[in-house]
Amino acid sequence: MNFTIWGLSGSLHTERQNMLPFAEDRLNYWLNIIDQACNRFRPDSELSRLNADEGEVVLSNELVLALQAARRASELTGGLCDPTVLTSLEALGYDRDYDSLGDLDDTPIDLRPAPGFAALHFNESTRTVHKTPDWRIDLGASAKALVADLVADDVAHAGGVIVEIGGDVSARGRGPDGPWVVGIAQTLMITGDEPRIGLSNGAIATSSNAIRTWRRGEQTIGHIIDPRTGYSAESAFDAVTVIDADCVGANAFATAAILWGEDAAWHIAQAGRSARLVRHDGSVEFVGAWPREEAA
Repeated sequence: MNFTIWGLSGSLHTERQNMLPFAEDRLNYWLNIIDQACNRFRPDSELSRLNADEGEVVLSNELVLALQAARRASELTGGLCDPTVLTSLEALGYDRDYDSLGDLDDTPIDLRPAPGFAALHFNESTRTVHKTPDWRIDLGASAKALVADLVADDVAHAGGVIVEIGGDVSARGRGPDGPWVVGIAQTLMITGDEPRIGLSNGAIATSSNAIRTWRRGEQTIGHIIDPRTGYSAESAFDAVTVIDADCVGANAFATAAILWGEDAAWHIAQAGRSARLVRHDGSVEFVGAWPREEAA
């Protein structure tokens, strides 16, 4: 099954065909729940209301779940995966659905470091944040990874399942013929010739600041923002793919690796993860126990 959500392509496959209706039901459930909670482009979403609010705000269970994922991504990466970069994203032009973005004027803007997740004063036990004018958040990156994990976990008791949303892949169990086969793409142009690896219980995520770009004057802007500066990231790598136990973790490390630059391999190795780093010249560096790749 193929689908589109948040301007991203996705797919869902199950070990047995008779599992697919149940898997589709769980996918639609979680997509709807997280979209209502976290879609910053929906004026009626809980996140849009939160970003416009002030003071202590009580959150729904669904937004708490999404913030827990965002906090974990921030903690795993020393704050580099930061949902509080929204002000910079919008200043750079990403203030509407990606499919609606066109070429933008290069008007002067004042970009600053993001305040960081701690600025939310997120309290899990009371389900609250303290909203101030200093921060607004975008949960897009961690939310899509979270959905992939939630769907895979829900379906896993019935058999093998694999969920992919915008390059984030969460797998449980096996496919019809053994481990799930995952192609490693680094652009939106899928040729069918991508190298492939086997994946059973785990997740894989790819990040690239050369994908989902737009023009601002003469400059190409990527969607990954460096919270230390507020500017779009410039990286030594064209794409980074990371394997982890779950999609939230894999996505966090893949995104942070774009920002770590030349230090990415060291950080990923220190964290005990495996990765595939592709430089702009096409050369590939492997980190950790990256599985053997097969030709298409």
